[in-house]
Amino acid sequence: MAYLLDNKSFLPLGVFVGRISSMKRRKFITTVGLSAFASQIQPLTSAAQISPKISPNIILKPKRLQVGDTIGLVSPAGVVEQKEIEEAQKSLMALGLKVKIGAHLLDRYGYLAGKDIDRAADINNMFSDKSVKAIIAMRGGWGCNRILPFINYPLIREQPKILMGYSDITSLLLAINARSRITTFHGAVATSTWNQFTVDYVKRILFQGEMVTMQNLNTSEGKVEVIYPGKARGKLVGGNLSVLAAMVGSPYLPSFHKSILFLEEISEDVYRVDRMLTQLKNAGILNQLSGLVFGQCTRCSVGDAPFFTLMEVLQSHISPLGIPAWYGSMIGHIKDKFTVPLGVNVEIDGNIGTIRMLEAAVI
Repeated sequence: MAYLLDNKSFLPLGVFVGRISSMKRRKFITTVGLSAFASQIQPLTSAAQISPKISPNIILKPKRLQVGDTIGLVSPAGVVEQKEIEEAQKSLMALGLKVKIGAHLLDRYGYLAGKDIDRAADINNMFSDKSVKAIIAMRGGWGCNRILPFINYPLIREQPKILMGYSDITSLLLAINARSRITTFHGAVATSTWNQFTVDYVKRILFQGEMVTMQNLNTSEGKVEVIYPGKARGKLVGGNLSVLAAMVGSPYLPSFHKSILFLEEISEDVYRVDRMLTQLKNAGILNQLSGLVFGQCTRCSVGDAPFFTLMEVLQSHISPLGIPAWYGSMIGHIKDKFTVPLGVNVEIDGNIGTIRMLEAAVI
């Protein structure tokens, strides 16, 4: 007896049955493999699935810090040394805070601080740990984009806490703001210089819940250069330029409609800044904004072909938008830095370079 295969060939019964069995085995193995992989990651939930109790259109604010609270230290990106942990503990204890170390804080996996699933587990565990009131990243580097599929966004929505960092931590700040719909904070990492200026903004925004006006120091580092004058209002969102550009096209970005975008960068040639801004423009992000703040572009050189200065590049991309914008805000890889809340309404003044919070960032 023979059976027709693909409307063309006839196979003996035994061969036909063997072929079907082989196909079933392959399907079974594939299904089991995919199931095992899926069990390790959190599904990308829609906004409506995040919490049945609270409208996903509402951005939740974490509770403010108090003296005696416990801070969770995590390392979602680059490798951390024991000495850095000890210095970070001293800085945070000086603020009257206790410190809890992530289980994988000293792990190493190549140039990463442990495997992706483990670095993400530290984030998830700190949010689920009721004794931890806020989470601060030890450092930036590279690696946060890799762990975004493993983050438990519904859990974070149910238990909002302060999450702070900058540079590569931009990935987590944006993704959690977008998918968990909570306020996150672009500010000092644990290995930052916790000087008077930086600590002052941390205390006023995270401890006291003030609606501050962020205004530069009158220093060479704090020089404001107007790109386009005027005032604008909108929700504040942003972070490191190269990290943001690398996230374009992913499901981890918040809405940019009528928002105020802030950016910062380090050690990039001017032509690279041009390339990344062009990517944001081509992705339709820049033309949605109501205002733009470019913080510090630390050690951004003109490279081997100094045909354009950094300001000329910024002017060429931002001035045609006709939105208030300036360069030089104290955001980024500098000692004196603002604590910048993502997801709160602000008013910016492009004439004098200020960011005025219109609501508190914590409750």
